Amino acid sequence: MIKINKYFITFLLNTLILHGQDTHFSQFYINSIYLSPSFTGSTNGTRVTNIFRNQWPGIPKSYISYAISLDHFLQKFNSGCGFLLLNDVAGEGKLGTTLIGFNYTYQLNVSYRYKLRPGIQIYRFTRKIDFYRLTFGDQLNFSGNNPTSVEVPTLNNTSNIDATLSLLFYTKKYWIGFTTDHILAPNESLKDGYSKVPLKVNIFSGCKHNITHKTGSYNEQSLNFWVLYYFQQKFDQLQIGAYLNKYPYILGFWYRGMMVIKKYASQLLNNDALIFQVGYVLNNNLKINYSYDLTISRLGPATLGAHEISLVFEFNQEQKYEQKIKKEIIPCPKY
Repeated sequence: MIKINKYFITFLLNTLILHGQDTHFSQFYINSIYLSPSFTGSTNGTRVTNIFRNQWPGIPKSYISYAISLDHFLQKFNSGCGFLLLNDVAGEGKLGTTLIGFNYTYQLNVSYRYKLRPGIQIYRFTRKIDFYRLTFGDQLNFSGNNPTSVEVPTLNNTSNIDATLSLLFYTKKYWIGFTTDHILAPNESLKDGYSKVPLKVNIFSGCKHNITHKTGSYNEQSLNFWVLYYFQQKFDQLQIGAYLNKYPYILGFWYRGMMVIKKYASQLLNNDALIFQVGYVLNNNLKINYSYDLTISRLGPATLGAHEISLVFEFNQEQKYEQKIKKEIIPCPKY
């Protein structure tokens, strides 16, 4: 019987038989327009966000993900627009997903205090795999690798159009929203046949406690609390935590899992990771953040956790507004 790398089996089955899960980031509140299109244009001007994630580096050929986004607030139209590029590569076979999308949101002023932001993202995603990069059991010997007897299956790259809808309600200190992804239920199968991408839902909320009165300024000092719950088919997870923004430093701590709420067995809790974050603000407009996921699941320390680095550059933040009512900046993107 031919043996295949056990980690790749998981990736392969998720793609060809079951359904793969979407890319996730520990710094989800920083990669905000990927979390929800409603966060597009949520600063006074233009924002560029780069984020890189290396998950489980202790496992050979593990998950590598990165995303870059550009978003801008169109003050004349009271709208935000943005662009998102995401790439995710997993396993020896380079099982990869590339996403290119366009975001748009419109800000509705329900009242002086309450704001509502519906958002939409239209994107094209491509999935592919390099079967020839795999090493099978009958190829291994002391003199080197031999040709395998495994017949290479017919696999094709697949590309489809998909959409995301979102809604965000917020005030100066509180916010709550949800995102529904894979509205068009596209086919993600790499073989002949049909395997639709399952619907994914994000529900998030949070609040900001201001330590000083410098709300919305670059040197504000605040304590921000976040909770994010997301589910896709039978998979679900909760991420909860907070970060302290004490200019120019940023410190955060998070828990990811479903402890107590969901158990696989009577003695087996659904824990995933503890997340530690540090950050620094340079010249008021460049933010650097690093986070480390400490694995607390049964996978143990052998995975070496996950590393995530983000760079956020904000510019053109002093636009002169033609509107009589100044735009209310969303509290959550200020990290």
